[in-house]
Amino acid sequence: MSEHSKITASHRSRVAIIYVRQSTLAQLERNTESTARQYNLAERAVELGWPRSAVRVVDADLGVSGSVLGQRDGFESLVADVALGQVGIILALEVSRLARDNAAWYRLLDLAGACDTLVADADGVYHPGLFNDRLVLGMKGIMSEALSRGLDKASYPDLWVMPTRACEALVVTGCGRPWSA
Repeated sequence: MSEHSKITASHRSRVAIIYVRQSTLAQLERNTESTARQYNLAERAVELGWPRSAVRVVDADLGVSGSVLGQRDGFESLVADVALGQVGIILALEVSRLARDNAAWYRLLDLAGACDTLVADADGVYHPGLFNDRLVLGMKGIMSEALSRGLDKASYPDLWVMPTRACEALVVTGCGRPWSA
């Protein structure tokens, strides 16, 4: 299913929300390119069919750590708007970084699925009400939480390489072929 086939007139009749954040003021100062890329997601919403007048940027959480409970007014406002059925799509650079932990992430996914709200990032457009999309979004959430819990400067690609680094010998062969370590 292509990303455009998931988007309906009903989605486009509601707002597209671009969620922009950097966790700390230091990141906000250092990562100006990332912040600019996040603001540029408004162009992606227009490319996906939303009129500019229906694209809203939520950047109230810039410089606010996701680890601080109850201080992310932008995220809380976003969740409220989704629950009220006012949001057609949420766009972020990495959707799994919207929430501070998996509990908040899954609550957002539950609401988005129930309220027919799409979620999009650089990898695609997802509908949390569809099993396969929910599975992918769930994996993104798990990987994001793993990264935030002590894997230091690791990135998504690092998560795929780490298990192979732990093995002394990893041999990949075709089906039915013998292998030895």
